[in-house]
Amino acid sequence: MKIEQIYTGCLAQGAYYITSAGEAVIIDPLRETQPYIDRLKEDGVTLKYIFETHFHADFVSGHLDLSQKTQAPIVYGPTASPEFEAIIANDNQIFEVGNIKIKVLHTPGHTLESSCYLLIDEEGNETALFSGDTLFLGDVGRPDLAQKGADMTQEELAGLLYESLYKKILPLDDDITVYPAHGAGSACGKNMQKETVDTLGNQKKTNYALNQKDKESFIKEVTDGLLPPPAYFGMNVLMNKKGYSSFDEVLSQGLHALVPQQFEEIAEASGALILDVRNNRIFAKGFIPQSVNIGLDGDFAPWVGALIADVNQPILLVTEKGDEEEAVTRLSRVGFDHILGFLEGGFEAWIEAGKETDSVNRISAEQFEKEIAGKEVGIIDIRRESEYNAEHIHEAYSKPLAYINEWIHTIEPGEHFYMHCGSGYRSTMAASILQARGYRNFTEIEGGFKAIASTSIPTSDFVCQTKILNK
Repeated sequence: MKIEQIYTGCLAQGAYYITSAGEAVIIDPLRETQPYIDRLKEDGVTLKYIFETHFHADFVSGHLDLSQKTQAPIVYGPTASPEFEAIIANDNQIFEVGNIKIKVLHTPGHTLESSCYLLIDEEGNETALFSGDTLFLGDVGRPDLAQKGADMTQEELAGLLYESLYKKILPLDDDITVYPAHGAGSACGKNMQKETVDTLGNQKKTNYALNQKDKESFIKEVTDGLLPPPAYFGMNVLMNKKGYSSFDEVLSQGLHALVPQQFEEIAEASGALILDVRNNRIFAKGFIPQSVNIGLDGDFAPWVGALIADVNQPILLVTEKGDEEEAVTRLSRVGFDHILGFLEGGFEAWIEAGKETDSVNRISAEQFEKEIAGKEVGIIDIRRESEYNAEHIHEAYSKPLAYINEWIHTIEPGEHFYMHCGSGYRSTMAASILQARGYRNFTEIEGGFKAIASTSIPTSDFVCQTKILNK
């Protein structure tokens, strides 16, 4: 028997590849299926089942394409109602794979169909729990995403989650290995640990949600402090439930090369968003006017989902040469399939064609220090609230990037302000959005708070947010 966690850092998502005696299963596969096909071929095994822990909200699963290419059936837990052929398992149903067994544990709460898969090894020992979004390391799945479809409040769903965890998961042996669907950085939880594998026994000791005195306290703790889910979540759920275009078709369309004149004409005629995925330092120096920058070298897919939101938005890509396929692939993982093509030759080709360009007014942290010395100035900190609360520049306003569509309307165009994030990655996104909407009276700080911290600019005392969360 072999268990392999296939972890994708950009999405903080774990898929699982399990083999035994010539047969295999894959749990919660990513959208692009060729890596799985290649692995099956290399190992000389047959894919017997594709297990889905629930209808995912934060990414589009590869279940449909993988099933079509391998003929392996898709398996969901009880109450699931996909609009395609699938096995809807019963609670406690056993699936045999080679010399091992996989037992379905229906664990509603995160969603109504949420299920965990308990692996029973060749000797009959319960060895591993593939816990989906029911149980994370350090946290549990947020109970507010399925409210509309379930016609239940988040408190009622949290109550279901309590029953699932305390009656089905906690009674399992301490030495069982827990393999969750997500890790730190995912919006599906609020307090996840950085590790991606742990024992159930350790989670029983360290996970706040598994150490509540009663159901009422569990509901209170699990629902407290939940931030609004990203806008694209509901659309991804529908794609996972109803179906989607094959990844091969999306990739073929997205890799349509466009010379600058074609690119410009399509942008004007289609209303497509020009998405520039280059590094923020390169983008800031020059870009196509109205472009939005979300760099491939960061948490690309989640930020695309949070900032663009509508998966049906047509997109035109500007990338570094050779990054086109990666950009299309990572967009498709969160359901952004309407990619009309990419700028052939990249931004350099745009310049050579004599087209108009724009840039960001960006200065170093040292220059920032000189410019604000002894003056009253406006400073916007676009980091997460937890980052701001940990340490920030005195007098800086907290306006997280995730909520830019709300706070952008509060800006007074005639009043200049300085803007920073943690490293420059997010502030360049914000700068591109602001300029695309006509706001230009600002200065962005290169290197963000990390660079600012090395200057003598006064900041608040550092407060460890982890300790606060764990009190």
